[in-house]
Amino acid sequence: MHDYAASRAFYELALGAPTHVTDEFTEWGAFGIVDGPASRRLHAGFGVPDRAAVDAWWQRMTAAGYESDGEPGPRPQYSAGYYGAFVLDPDGNSIEAVVHETSGSGLDHLWLRTHDVDAQRRFYELIAPVVGIRLVRDAHFRFADDSGSFTFVEGEPTENIHLAFGVSDAATVEEFHRLLTEAGYRDNGAPGERPHYHPGYHGAFVLDPDGHNVEAVFHDRR
Repeated sequence: MHDYAASRAFYELALGAPTHVTDEFTEWGAFGIVDGPASRRLHAGFGVPDRAAVDAWWQRMTAAGYESDGEPGPRPQYSAGYYGAFVLDPDGNSIEAVVHETSGSGLDHLWLRTHDVDAQRRFYELIAPVVGIRLVRDAHFRFADDSGSFTFVEGEPTENIHLAFGVSDAATVEEFHRLLTEAGYRDNGAPGERPHYHPGYHGAFVLDPDGHNVEAVFHDRR
């Protein structure tokens, strides 16, 4: 984030108390911000309990001076029961509170823009069986697991995003890295333990076609 303090204040108001805080990053469950280059042109949707919560969230954010990016209301173009509201974070990213047929609490979905949807699809189709995601929609293309989804659409590329996929063991971390680097994608960190995150943190990193840092991670808490 370009202004870490401003972004942290926004997301604390939007999402509540963080689940993990350091001098360099702040996390709310599966979503986090870092003190570094700003993410741009990202859309993130967060599940809330009901329509009244969507309305209250939008009122709270706009009353604090944040710019509306879409008033509360139905969005039937997404699904019959979809109801959401949108505001812009300090870096201009569109952040949403949403309730729909399958939404829960916390991070519900991400939308990222790209100049080459097909190239991004090939990258994520390669790792899908390894990291436990599945292609659920060909239009734009959307990958999902049991807790949320991410979608790529045509447009000026989203910048400075890190996507991390939790896996069940260190061998899967190594397989993720092997598959992608043998396919010609750029290594951004070989498989290994990263104890500065926590003891037993096993990760590997590869850059996707738009340069996003994509990780497979195994949290060995033993």
